[in-house]
Amino acid sequence: EIHIKEPIEKEVNPHLLPGELLLCEASTVYKYIQEDGSNRGTYGKLVCTNFKIAFLDDDSASDDNEPQFKNKIVGENDITLQCVDQIYGVYDEKKKLLTGQLRKYPEKLIIYCKDLRVFHFCLRYTKEEEVKRIVSGIVHHSQTPKLLKRLFLFSYASAAPNNTGGRNQTVMFDTLEDWRDELERTKGNVKYKAVTTNEGYRVSEKLPLYFVVPICVSEESILKYEGRGIPIWCWSCHNGAALLKMSAFPKEQDDITSQTQKAFLDGIYKTISKPPYELLKMDDLSSSLPSLQDIQIAYTRFKQLFLIDNSTDFWATDVKWFSLLESTNWLEIIRRVLKKAIEVAECLERQHTNVLLIEESATDLCCVISSLVQVMMDSYSRTKSGFQSLIQKEWVIGGHGFLDRCNHLHKSDKEEAPVFLLLLNCVWQLVQQYPPAFEFTETYLTVLSDSLYVPIFSTFFFNSQHQKDTNMSGESLKTQSAPFRFLTVWDWSVQFDPKAQAFLNNPLYAEKPKLDKSQRKTARFKHQRQLSLPLTQTKSSSKRGFFREETDHLIKNILGKRIGKFINSSDEPPNSFREFYDSWHSKPVDYHGLLLPRIDGPEIKVWAQRYLRWIPEAQLHGGGTIATAAKILDLMEEVQSLQVKMDEEHSQAVSGDVHSVPMLRNSARLSSLFPFALLQRQSIKPALPTSTWKDLEDEDDLVKRDDEFVDLSGDM
Repeated sequence: EIHIKEPIEKEVNPHLLPGELLLCEASTVYKYIQEDGSNRGTYGKLVCTNFKIAFLDDDSASDDNEPQFKNKIVGENDITLQCVDQIYGVYDEKKKLLTGQLRKYPEKLIIYCKDLRVFHFCLRYTKEEEVKRIVSGIVHHSQTPKLLKRLFLFSYASAAPNNTGGRNQTVMFDTLEDWRDELERTKGNVKYKAVTTNEGYRVSEKLPLYFVVPICVSEESILKYEGRGIPIWCWSCHNGAALLKMSAFPKEQDDITSQTQKAFLDGIYKTISKPPYELLKMDDLSSSLPSLQDIQIAYTRFKQLFLIDNSTDFWATDVKWFSLLESTNWLEIIRRVLKKAIEVAECLERQHTNVLLIEESATDLCCVISSLVQVMMDSYSRTKSGFQSLIQKEWVIGGHGFLDRCNHLHKSDKEEAPVFLLLLNCVWQLVQQYPPAFEFTETYLTVLSDSLYVPIFSTFFFNSQHQKDTNMSGESLKTQSAPFRFLTVWDWSVQFDPKAQAFLNNPLYAEKPKLDKSQRKTARFKHQRQLSLPLTQTKSSSKRGFFREETDHLIKNILGKRIGKFINSSDEPPNSFREFYDSWHSKPVDYHGLLLPRIDGPEIKVWAQRYLRWIPEAQLHGGGTIATAAKILDLMEEVQSLQVKMDEEHSQAVSGDVHSVPMLRNSARLSSLFPFALLQRQSIKPALPTSTWKDLEDEDDLVKRDDEFVDLSGDM
């Protein structure tokens, strides 16, 4: 049975941004409500522009149904062209991947997005000519290789009114002064200097205009091998030890070249190992961490768990959730990266040793580890402006290849790897383990991950500062001769109004260090779907890890064995790492001091808000952390209103976070994944896809207690 919302009679036109052009459209397209298993949906118009794919129904024309956490640039039914992951056509109930030229046009279109939304469109009722135009248009504009200047980024920059502001106290690191200020802030200016050697990009196009090196390194050394083999400063610890990174020489070279380069490196190492510099420890990340290819394969498998077509698919995977989750290896990669960051922190903090991170380009895993170490060791990096400045320093100016790694131009799948997403996943682990230590929330991290695919900001759409600078000129366009004025993603007012921005700020951020041990114990909320892999219920042991069996044998395996082993990297004495790790965790947390993540098996969790927010089956209505947040914000509002009464003169100083309170008033009506998933997306109970549930139904087992699955018996 098909539940149809009648076609719209009034004309609905898309809201176009400056520089946005309508390329093709199709009327009488039927959009399914993906998640409930029935054929319910609504008719509307499907359009494709040079910026996005959008579905317009009669709700699009009214403001009555507007979400409370609204993005001003990308609507609920909008998909930017860069956010499209894969497009499938359905022919006679069979799915087929759509790429390039199409000989036959599908009756249904399924669009999988990089932010894990899934859209189902039925084209049976659409005119044949319109079907051809819209399907070929969407496939062409979102899947085929394109030139950099064809990105909407340039169309928007040339057509939008000049935008001047928006830095929001974020340090951009595009001037020499910014680097000198950072050296002064970290007290690294005694042993390190900001250099102008690369002005005009005469050393290398991969390096930023300005960067910091040890004072003893000469300009000739920097110029000799285009910046390769030069230790570049990232950050200085309070005790003087510094974190450095280096772009390695290519491994396959002839003997004479290799010997010359080795002699050059030996000279550099000797120079920076003498006083006043600390001892130097080198860490080649290509041998101690997974390769980019391994990271890409793991994430590709992992995201498939959340790109759910319908309720039946969800419940079918739920039965073997743990084994599917473990087989992706994504949580294990996150754990290994966090462990590496702890090892580096130990060298800096306890051993007072300089750490030199080495990688072929020093723009991928070097960025991940150096950023994580700074988040763990420098409380400034846990503020909103500090974290944004860190991303600018290590990633944007540091030369991470966002264009290639996100495959924005669809040039090469081989270069694609979710390196920046890996960092955000690791930071999220820290945010959820130590919420008061961070000025920003997990919602901030989620919208930051979404912003990777919004091409009106230049932040994540270039491979290097050089590439951005050389493409700033607008002379090739008749409409513009002055340089482009790109927006930065750090101006959150472009995407969100002040009420929505309140969700990005943590109202419980600890302004002053708190040493009370009880504050370390963060509340653990139970989700419908367990978000970490389980551990034994027997006495706690250092030999902890992930379990490896099917859910059917869950009780026998969990209660009968110790699971896995805590893996230490081969080049690190296990006792040293474990002693540092256990010693820190045995003491009260200083939220403004060193933070070490808990990394044993079940402590590494799935980032529920990002990965499950579009799946109603995975939500708790009126429950989860949002219910707690609602109560806290109510109390805050009450305290602040009393403050106003006590001191009318200072009423304007009341925190802006209070804006979010009216939205959270009735916590019983909110989903646990608010503000992204609202109650109106409630799921219908599915027909059971397997008989396995009947086997599990009557057992008072560990699965049921840990997972809090939805009661399917209808007794609720």
